[in-house]
Amino acid sequence: MNLEELGWGANHKQNFSEYADAGYKPGRLVREDMGAYAVATALGTVTARPTGNLRHEGELPAVGDWVAVSLTDSESEARVHAVLPRTSRLVRKKAGNTTEQQVVAANVDWLFIVTGLDNNYNLRRIERYLAMAWDSGASPVLLLNKTDLCDDLPGRVEEVKAIAGAAPVHTSRADQLEVDHALRPYLQTGKTLAFVGSSGVGKSTLINALLGESRQDTQHVRKGDQHGRHTTTWRELFVLPDGGILIDTPGMREIQLWADTDAVDATFPEIEAYAEQCRFRDCTHNHEPGCAVIAAAEKGHLDPARVESYHKLRRELHNLHLRQDHRARQEEKARWKVIHKSLRKHPKYPNW
Repeated sequence: MNLEELGWGANHKQNFSEYADAGYKPGRLVREDMGAYAVATALGTVTARPTGNLRHEGELPAVGDWVAVSLTDSESEARVHAVLPRTSRLVRKKAGNTTEQQVVAANVDWLFIVTGLDNNYNLRRIERYLAMAWDSGASPVLLLNKTDLCDDLPGRVEEVKAIAGAAPVHTSRADQLEVDHALRPYLQTGKTLAFVGSSGVGKSTLINALLGESRQDTQHVRKGDQHGRHTTTWRELFVLPDGGILIDTPGMREIQLWADTDAVDATFPEIEAYAEQCRFRDCTHNHEPGCAVIAAAEKGHLDPARVESYHKLRRELHNLHLRQDHRARQEEKARWKVIHKSLRKHPKYPNW
């Protein structure tokens, strides 16, 4: 397999030099399903699992990662020893009450936020995805799919452009020509796209159109609420026939942020523009005197729904950071408890 087609470049080669000296081979993780990995190498695609040291010391690899592997005698299986530095990483908080992160994809150049123009359409959800994208280091692109189901396409496009900031906005439907027109500028050899979006937005159909064959299962959305069932339950990387690399992810029913507040600020540039005029540098834009954001909202210069969404996401991240700090304190306390217990088992001075 030609690793250059998978995005291998000079920076990767430089970062890999120490692992090459140790006899390892480079590869890119192309599929992850319930902890089982497939890694593409110059010798072909192999099944792989991380070493115990990597599980214990480092962050486990995600689809899109470049990794250092050692092949077994059969050359069809491998051990993953290390993850190379990432250019970007898409992260969300794990579903549920646990305070842990989940890396969805790595080394993505363009992150396509796919939204269906049916009952799936939701501006507040798009804002959440944009915050994830700006935090990831990838460049977000908004793709409004299922244009054939929309009665007011120009109106929807203008609504999305109003919240998109610097992210470009494209439209598509499950038609080869429309998909090619929307995505052609991004399909470049060695460059990686990733699709994210809720179940039922049409990601699998779009991927089949790009691949020119039915590789991803598709299902109809429910008639009652236009929600789809998960047709993709794993993360997978594809090399497209006309150039470019594509990562597909399962539909996300729960989008909890794991990011810095800078990502939220980047998602609401019009609010940040007013925030620079606030009297106090640490203004929270809730009740402080001299707050330019509050004044702009009262005068109708800011969309009230946008302001409320801005505050909601910042509160969510504030609570997340509090939980992270609590967890860090608990882990440090547990670590010192183990150390003290170990010291009590040994004499203070050696026996001479």
